[in-house]
Amino acid sequence: MSTDLFSLRGRTALVTGGSRGIGRMIAKGFIDQGARVYISSRKAAACEQTAKELSAGGGACIALPGDASTPEGIQALVQAYARHESTLDILVNNAGAAWLAEFDAFPEKGWDKVMDLNLKTPFFLTQSLAPALRAAASVQRPAKVINIASIDGMSVNAQETYSYAASKAGLIHLTRRMALRLIDDHIVVSAISPGAFATDMNTTARDQSEYVAGRIPARRIGTDEDMAGAAIYLASRAGDYVVGATLVVDGGVNIARG
Repeated sequence: MSTDLFSLRGRTALVTGGSRGIGRMIAKGFIDQGARVYISSRKAAACEQTAKELSAGGGACIALPGDASTPEGIQALVQAYARHESTLDILVNNAGAAWLAEFDAFPEKGWDKVMDLNLKTPFFLTQSLAPALRAAASVQRPAKVINIASIDGMSVNAQETYSYAASKAGLIHLTRRMALRLIDDHIVVSAISPGAFATDMNTTARDQSEYVAGRIPARRIGTDEDMAGAAIYLASRAGDYVVGATLVVDGGVNIARG
């Protein structure tokens, strides 16, 4: 067995929403395994600061700030990446949003914003970056697309996050559909469905970690290493044969929900 099974040396990666939370966890994990990583996020200052911090240990992290929630923003991000690289080994579609409101008061803007960023953007960003992914891909070393979904797209959360749940369920199925097409081009598409991690999006896990941990079969919330490990597995040689699958990283919550 190769000793480089989980190595990402010599590979380039683009992580959307990479300045914080799960995106940052994944970006750091990739850098630690030798990848050159580009991160994108809406807030330029945060994006630049994260890139500086992740590069401090000698790794390569480059900030590409921008808003990928619109067609114009997607094209701007693709063009910014192309100024640095002609090929792309790994794309992580992580940028996302959520909206919480009671059913009778749930607004259309809370539907459109979330569905556009969580479901529409991963498809059209992957489509726009397909030439760079194809240029990197081969039978021996396929390119990778990893969509960040959620266990809320697999089982029902008690919170009234209607558009979030629908978008993540759609992303899981979209992953399967994209995987069947893009494997013809030696591009492997898969997904990760995280459970509770301490992020700005999951403030309950961040601010009430002991309470949340008590409701998880593993009795803890996820760590940076848990998320990085899952992403490294899918991005590396180890995950080359994992086509269209969604890896659940949640400490057992999804199966406990039934």
